[in-house]
Amino acid sequence: MEKAAIYHRPESEYASLYTTDELRLRLRTKRNDIAQVDCLWGDPYSQVKRDGESEWGYERTPMQIIARTDVYDYWGVAVSIATHRLQYGFELTDTAKKPATIGYGDQGFFPGTPEGIKHASMFRLPYFHDIDRIKAPEWVSNTVWYQIFPERFANGDPTNDPAGTLPWASKEHPGRTDFYGGDLQGVLDHLDYLKKLGINGLYFCPIFKAYSNHKYDTIDYLEVDPDFGDKNLFREVVEAAHKRGMKVMLDAVFNHIGDQSYQWQDVLAKGQDSRFADWFHVHSFPARYEKTDDFEEAKNITYDTFANTPHMPKLNTANPEVQEYLLTVAKYWIENFDIDAWRLDVANEVDHHFWRKFAEVCHAAKPEFYILGEVWHSSQPWLQGDQFSAVMNYAYTDLIKEGVVKKNITPTHMVDSLNQQQMLYADQTTEVMFNVLDSHDTPRLLTECADDADLMRQAEAFTYLQKGSPCVYYGDEVGIDGHEDPDCRKCMIWDPKKQNQDMLKFFQQLIALRKEYAAVISKGTTDWRTVADITGLVHLVRKHRGIHLHGVFNFGEKPVAIKHVHKTDILMKQGVDEKKLAPNGFLIYVKK
Repeated sequence: MEKAAIYHRPESEYASLYTTDELRLRLRTKRNDIAQVDCLWGDPYSQVKRDGESEWGYERTPMQIIARTDVYDYWGVAVSIATHRLQYGFELTDTAKKPATIGYGDQGFFPGTPEGIKHASMFRLPYFHDIDRIKAPEWVSNTVWYQIFPERFANGDPTNDPAGTLPWASKEHPGRTDFYGGDLQGVLDHLDYLKKLGINGLYFCPIFKAYSNHKYDTIDYLEVDPDFGDKNLFREVVEAAHKRGMKVMLDAVFNHIGDQSYQWQDVLAKGQDSRFADWFHVHSFPARYEKTDDFEEAKNITYDTFANTPHMPKLNTANPEVQEYLLTVAKYWIENFDIDAWRLDVANEVDHHFWRKFAEVCHAAKPEFYILGEVWHSSQPWLQGDQFSAVMNYAYTDLIKEGVVKKNITPTHMVDSLNQQQMLYADQTTEVMFNVLDSHDTPRLLTECADDADLMRQAEAFTYLQKGSPCVYYGDEVGIDGHEDPDCRKCMIWDPKKQNQDMLKFFQQLIALRKEYAAVISKGTTDWRTVADITGLVHLVRKHRGIHLHGVFNFGEKPVAIKHVHKTDILMKQGVDEKKLAPNGFLIYVKK
């Protein structure tokens, strides 16, 4: 028995309240090292008589393997107790020819015997305080998002076009500073299109007054950019979206501000005498930089910025005035426009102390509010319940792109790593993670797939069967391609003759499937029934309340044999021929 691999941590993702009454426990062990784990649990004050002596009155519940990686097995169990107090430990039996049994508790290992249990120090959750529970808005796990880059979605009102606006889609490859006139009226005009697609969540890139086409260089957080419309129009968009059952998420850029903002302009004019001097991280005055050939980058900058971009000076969120200003912004758009979520740009570069205050303000204004952080790596520090609801799940979905699209890792490596990522977080957090395969910051998925539409569809189908909330980047559903920014920000295609209608129908069907089986996918157990590196066959089963949702995928280069599935059970398929599945093929079916 490899004791060094055995691990549990109280009041963490290894022991978290899923509901006010249910505690979910996990234990990590070395892969294939342990044959059985029993959870010993009960009220710490419960007593029973054994041999005339009072002892702790505990129950014994077998644990099940809930995830595996290349080195670990993760065991799980859910327990509920009426008193809302819990004491617990674990009894482990190994896989040796002569099995050994030990106990594991708060102070380490103890003999796996009645006498050992009697004298052991167990883990404790002294009381189930609901305030300590990681809360995830229930609606998110049922949501399929649609990311809108407002300047490129639709031009609904040419009268607000900025000077120099180009005709819609007039360039095959948009330039970094091009304007095409997209606006909020264009979004309002196409809400029924999004409704028909099946979308029930709108994620807007920034809409606030800013200098650029992307609007990540904010001038005024309390004003809608006039290129997009005004506040009355935005309110109309939100109300119309809500009437269609769609939630609305805005993009908050609180790590930095635009250099055209009045605060930064005051610093440039007055230097260290500016009342806003401490709103930023200026190392020496006057604040300055040396230009380079790239407008958005510079050298020898005397102040902190976003990614060496001199036009985006970093805000000092430790300053109480900055905090108050940004928290006012956060509350303003919730209370006055009824938005449902904030997406937080460059969230990992802002201090945790500020995000805790931010979360308190948002949830006070709207209890079921969704807070999404842009973090491209593993994100445990932000997902303990006191800051974000979830993050943009790049660390997870990048594994899918590496395994499914690029074939840089084997199916086994991909599945092991996906499991490892999910074990970093509490279950309710995993259920509302934001799953993206492309965005305004990445190449388009179709381009990543070398314009192979079948491969793109396979990657999307696999992603939509994962826990979390999927997102469509505008135009993917009609076959828009594009390399790195700014090429990934092409104008939306509205001419049906130029749209990939087969791709559009596929997305409609996939989104409908995801919404119908949202509970099975997000809340169900996971069974990786087949993961074969030689053939590339992967068979995933999600199980929930008697429903078994199967996804069979061929990530290999040759057709693979699959079991016959009755046609009435099939929900979606691609590349299925009799009992064989073609490369880039998939089969999704249900058993009840």
